[in-house]
Amino acid sequence: MFYSLTGTVVRFDASSVAVSCGGVAFNCQTSMNTLKQVSKTGEEVTVYTYLNVREDALDLFGFSTERELECFKLLISISGIGPKMALAILSVLNPDELSLAIASGDYKVIATAQGIGAKKAQRIVMELKDKVASGNMAEIFDASSAQVASVSSGGNTAEAISALTMLGYSQSEAATAVSKTDKSLSVEEIIKQALKQLSKQV
Repeated sequence: MFYSLTGTVVRFDASSVAVSCGGVAFNCQTSMNTLKQVSKTGEEVTVYTYLNVREDALDLFGFSTERELECFKLLISISGIGPKMALAILSVLNPDELSLAIASGDYKVIATAQGIGAKKAQRIVMELKDKVASGNMAEIFDASSAQVASVSSGGNTAEAISALTMLGYSQSEAATAVSKTDKSLSVEEIIKQALKQLSKQV
């Protein structure tokens, strides 16, 4: 019914933004990631929307990018994952971070979202991992192919990622760092380069 709204921000709070279009203000529930982009009263914005129809309510959700909207729709397609849970996940992970977490099987980082326990996070990874690894969801999960390949492939990169996780880094953090190294190097050298990348983030 609604594809997007373009208008002026008239109000926002910790979980929603109201956009005025032609004299009508539409209140959109949204993620923290989107709020970082649109939480300025008087600013003209475009939000991409999803209308959730329930027996007793019509809930409008809005996102600053089409990719985040598509991630939202993909998450709520999973049994047991409703709109509030999807927003919670997208509040702590952007589409690239979610992609890497799924590709690496890093359910723990997904479980940091409010209301998402380990079992739900594992189910999300299980249902979406093949789609991310195969590249079928490239239009949604647009993390660099090198990063996902680092997670999905075997060899030195996989060993390096495993070693970094043993040092306490999450699999998605390790995969991101390893993806920026020279894959022709030995496992030890890949780990050294990856640790340099990770130290820059501190």
